[in-house]
Amino acid sequence: MRAFGFLSFGHYGHAAAHGGLSARQMLHDAIDISVGAEELGVNGAYFRVHHFATQSASPMPLLSAVAARTQRIEVGTGVIDMRYENPLQLAEEAAALDLIADGRVALGVSRGSPEPADRGWEAFGYTGSTDPRGADIAREKFELFLRAVRGEPMARASQQPYGAPVQPGAGLRIEPHSPGLIQRIWWGAGSRDSAETVGRQGLNLMSSTLLTEATGASFGELQAEQIDRFRSAFAEAGHTHRPRVSVSRSVFPVVTQQDALMFGLRSGSGADQIGIIDGHRSTFGRTYVGEPDQLVEQLRADAAVMSADTLMLTIPSQLGVELNLHILENFAQHVAPALGWQPNTAGPVEGDPAQP
Repeated sequence: MRAFGFLSFGHYGHAAAHGGLSARQMLHDAIDISVGAEELGVNGAYFRVHHFATQSASPMPLLSAVAARTQRIEVGTGVIDMRYENPLQLAEEAAALDLIADGRVALGVSRGSPEPADRGWEAFGYTGSTDPRGADIAREKFELFLRAVRGEPMARASQQPYGAPVQPGAGLRIEPHSPGLIQRIWWGAGSRDSAETVGRQGLNLMSSTLLTEATGASFGELQAEQIDRFRSAFAEAGHTHRPRVSVSRSVFPVVTQQDALMFGLRSGSGADQIGIIDGHRSTFGRTYVGEPDQLVEQLRADAAVMSADTLMLTIPSQLGVELNLHILENFAQHVAPALGWQPNTAGPVEGDPAQP
């Protein structure tokens, strides 16, 4: 681990008038947390995307606002649900964001997690899926999105092109185009097989907050194997750049008595959990709570954390700016340096060389 960022689910409540967090306040808090995190040296600000829920959605306006208010912190998603997206519009928006952010984007996309709505993507106009989870249309859209991001022609010029200096019938790419964006695209993989696919495509790996596998191995061990298989597939496919890898964890350093009262370990949260998601027996990661020395020892023993270049800390963003920056500051001051952390002032985060 060389870098860490925060992963916000963007929760808010319906009863803002009675003290709950409104959508407006959630968005403003997200920007303020990002600005404060950059000042602490945190490397990334990442946001979950969910639909038909009181959580963060439509991430491009938020990410653009964060990028405009910051200079060093990476901005991204974990993850955009491709079932709900127009691939070409997403490619336009992602390129514009990457240009605004001067290449600080880490755009995580995937098939998406379970949602409150039954086949909610159909309400957005995306029909035709024969998979109850919509995985088929997500993959088709993702392939088209990648082609657009690479700058391949997506349309042909008319016989009398209006408003563009192109020849009739010429291939037209999506504009704007950001040449380096393709190397800043991540796929959120929930299994070892999907990680291998990501490696063959030459993309970055965002290992999911849960794995749709349960072999008896710990969550960290499963993820470490997933990362190894990703890097091997990446190298065997002939890709030569250094791919990025991230994992996410809930980590709460206990530095003060108030920390102990606020983050006291709940029953069962200190161990991996097994459950059923989308019909698959799945493994969920544990929550780490403890004094800094304990956390350093435990995280060093987490094979996936030490194998990844970036650790995303899931934060209770609905509890406000001050508390979340306190969590990030505690981790930056008392835990991260012992794990190999380099603050954002050291420059952009690099991945590890892939080995076959």
